[in-house]
This record gives sequence, C-alpha cells and structure tokens, in this order.
Amino acid sequence: MKDMPLTFARSGETNVIKKIGGKEETKKFLESLGFVAGGMVTVISESGGNLIVNIKDSRIAIGKDMAGKIMV
Repeated sequence: MKDMPLTFARSGETNVIKKIGGKEETKKFLESLGFVAGGMVTVISESGGNLIVNIKDSRIAIGKDMAGKIMV
C-alpha cells in the first residue's frame, strides 16, 4: 500500500510511521513527541480539525497540518 498522510488514517487503526516530512524544525518537534519512522501510531479520534493520537503510551493532540506531514 502507498504511503498516506496520518490525516487519512481511520480511527482505531494502528499504523507504522514511514517518514516525517516538512521543515527541519517541524521534524525535530514531531520526533520529540515520539513520531519517528518505524514507530506505531493509532488515531483515537478527530475533533475540530485536530487528531488525537496514541503514540508510545501517550495521547497527543496534533493539528491537521502537522498530521499531514506524518506519512504512514
């Protein structure tokens, strides 16, 4: 299956992070939250354009623009 942005992942589905796009500071910020290639991420829900995701046993809310840079 072709890589897709995290924004297209279904709720409750666990996906493997393939790569992180965007500017260097964006990548570093996402990596600091635990979004690294090879990591597992699960979309919990979507509200008001933000995604609530589960990564490394933490729940994190990220904006659609950020989620669009995370390829799964």
